[in-house]
Amino acid sequence: MDAGQVKAVVVGTLGIEDRAASIDASTPLLGGMPEMDSLAAVELVAALEAQFGIRIEDEDVNAEAFETLGSLTALVAGKASTS
Repeated sequence: MDAGQVKAVVVGTLGIEDRAASIDASTPLLGGMPEMDSLAAVELVAALEAQFGIRIEDEDVNAEAFETLGSLTALVAGKASTS
């Protein structure tokens, strides 16, 4: 699992393929992308869990984890290393 794989899930889930090239680890998600609302966060968690075979607990879903693509990648990597 790497940042590119997490980015692919984010891009596909949010339907922002047209902006994929401009997204990197420092790209803000919550508050930075109009597509990233609470419903999108739920859909994104489900997609990440399915793609990487991980379980993201409710307490892990917070503004800090979804602040940037990098912070989200760190969350997914941490979950993947413990599964």
